Amino acid sequence: MNEAAPSTLNAKVGHAPGWRGIVADWSSDQRAFKNVSWGKAMMWIFLLSDTFIFGSFLISYMTVRMSTTVPWPNPSEVFALEIAGHHLPLILIAIMTFVLISSSGTMAMAVNFGYRRERRTTAVLMLVTALLGATFVGMQAFEWSKLIGEGVRPWGNPWGAEQFGSSFFMITGFHGTHVTIGVIVLIIIARKVWRGDFDDGRRGFFTSRKGRYEIVEITGLYWHFVDLVWVFIFALFYLW
Repeated sequence: MNEAAPSTLNAKVGHAPGWRGIVADWSSDQRAFKNVSWGKAMMWIFLLSDTFIFGSFLISYMTVRMSTTVPWPNPSEVFALEIAGHHLPLILIAIMTFVLISSSGTMAMAVNFGYRRERRTTAVLMLVTALLGATFVGMQAFEWSKLIGEGVRPWGNPWGAEQFGSSFFMITGFHGTHVTIGVIVLIIIARKVWRGDFDDGRRGFFTSRKGRYEIVEITGLYWHFVDLVWVFIFALFYLW
């Protein structure tokens, strides 16, 4: 009687072949998405949509770059700086990349200390991350002002293909806007962490549930995404 029970159950439930079987397995697995919070799921959905936008921008850039018949400006020359009489190609971009990638490290540590409930350390690390992000935006503003002063415009530039200016301002501007928003959010969340909103459950944005430091991790997801996108921009726009 006991031996017949499993076979009877399998006959009732069945195992659909191919894609139907995969869908059935996932839909019956209560652990797949059960423990994912609403905020984290929404952030992943937002990042997925943002991936499509940045991907479209970069694919458009590559298409324009490969299809134009006018010589494309050499990034090593366009983004070079003269320091103490030395011509240093891409030195500013290298520093910007180092600063932004370093901020991913401080953000990761902030998430770690957040789940340990060490709020002062978490807040300090988030503020350091925000400072590094603001430094990146400041250097990007300097880069923009330098190129604008040299005659680069969205509709043209003095070094070749007119699409260079529009591609540069669109891609780096869109990314810089993301970094700026991230810096503002980091400061807001760091302030809430510092004063203990997540410990006493003070009512307000992101702090309606006591003891939930998950918003630090959600902010970290956004920040790591922004850093990852910059790696692709750096590789395709500045090194190509």
